[in-house]
Amino acid sequence: MPQSPDALDAVAVRTWCSLALEALGREREAIDAINVYPVADGDTGTNLYLTMESAAAAVEAVFAAHGTGTTAPARADAVHAMAHGALIGARGNSGTILAQLLRGMAGVLAGSGDPDHLRRALAEAASSARLAVAHPVEGTVLTVATEAAGAAAATAPAATLTDVARAAHTGARAALARTPGTLAVLGRAGVVDAGGQGLVTVLGALLEALGGRAPAVPVAAPPPAPGACAEPEPQDGPAFEVIYLLEASDDAVARLRARLDALGDCLVVVGGDGLWNVHVHVDDAGAAVEAGVEAGRPHRIRITHFAADRLRPGPEPAQRAVVVVVPGDGLLELCAEAGATTVLARPGEPPASGELADAIRRAHAREVVLLPNDAELRHTAAAAAEQVRAEGVRVSLIPTRAAVQGLAALAVHEPGRSFDEDVVAMTAAAGATRYAELAVAERQSWTTAGICQAGDVLGLIDGDIAVIGDEPAATARTVLDRMLSAGGELVTLVLGEDTPDTLADALTAHVRESHLAVDTVVYRGGPRTAPLLIGVE
Repeated sequence: MPQSPDALDAVAVRTWCSLALEALGREREAIDAINVYPVADGDTGTNLYLTMESAAAAVEAVFAAHGTGTTAPARADAVHAMAHGALIGARGNSGTILAQLLRGMAGVLAGSGDPDHLRRALAEAASSARLAVAHPVEGTVLTVATEAAGAAAATAPAATLTDVARAAHTGARAALARTPGTLAVLGRAGVVDAGGQGLVTVLGALLEALGGRAPAVPVAAPPPAPGACAEPEPQDGPAFEVIYLLEASDDAVARLRARLDALGDCLVVVGGDGLWNVHVHVDDAGAAVEAGVEAGRPHRIRITHFAADRLRPGPEPAQRAVVVVVPGDGLLELCAEAGATTVLARPGEPPASGELADAIRRAHAREVVLLPNDAELRHTAAAAAEQVRAEGVRVSLIPTRAAVQGLAALAVHEPGRSFDEDVVAMTAAAGATRYAELAVAERQSWTTAGICQAGDVLGLIDGDIAVIGDEPAATARTVLDRMLSAGGELVTLVLGEDTPDTLADALTAHVRESHLAVDTVVYRGGPRTAPLLIGVE
């Protein structure tokens, strides 16, 4: 058992994360089994485990970077890594709230790890988690966190770190036991709150990391249904869970909260300092992602389709179409062959909302998926979609930012499945595709990658200049290596009108030699296309 420290230092943080991950691993299935709120989808334990796994990995990375000397990393580095790891790896409603709890604690513990700071950290965690949830509900993990903080705050001034952690754990256990009497759905199911159970586990790990002993708190399985033919409670609510990381300002996130709150429920937005984790349950997954695009730069988009019987009933569509904006004649032909209605975007002459609306009408479909393929077109596309929706056409706008994202979405389009399922699949495919392009600098200028001169080859990744090179092949290889450093399964290359086939051949060979198990496909974009477009799925 770890010795009782005088302060919660980096080593104690590392031990806490390790013990919490181990305990959540043991209890994952049992916590999944009692998950009935807010959605009975049996994944709370798994989501908490995966979130904690990301937090623990981030802390381990800090220790690895520090080396194997006699000193440990700074406490502030460890707690900030824990919070950041949880933020970027948060899964589901429960994991997102856990990420905010850890972030709240980290903000205080970075300053000091003494007993008073631990009391304040627990209070800040409970407060910030409530603020992150659009509509807090009592009898949930929020209640457990609040009462844990209250119990810690009530400890004597001379209490040790272990005393404060033990009080928090005891207060959390007591609050957890009362959740079935507070939240009716838990009482009817005969279970405690699954997220609250996970928090008790995490606080128990903190107590053990500080030298205490946490009493075993077995997860009580739900009682058997009264009678073999008993039916579960009917489930309603939105059909999809949407989660993404978002780079955005505080003001933009405030507007995003209001927009997503109107779209669905179970809204939790956590983070700060320009990076946020967004979680919401909605019927229109595309609209939720579109709202993120309006606010900033969403990535790591994850969309989960709840059980099919929770989808709201509706008539089967008589016909569906996809409308795609494309930058070149070659892609226009490619998309048209795939059955899409196309709109050609000419250089310096982007299509107006009326032109896009006419294309939607020209598709002669009751349901239409719109792919603008340009970040600058999102407002125009949204206006066109609203205009045609008023005429009775169901339109879903997937906020694709580049042609390669549109190709990825079009590749998974399946008219035979339900409209919602089709939109989810296309949105996920587009969101999983990073995009880049090569351009030639027209003049000397400052860029995010340094100073470029006229004639330099610029490699733009996700819209930002990332590489400045002398010639296309080397620049493209550097861009590809950077994009594939995070993994990938398929590279799409779209060649401009004057780009030689030899460039595609060289890049295909480079991918094959340097990035095993990654496939490459090549298309001709034709006139008006950039020298090279790159997509990585």
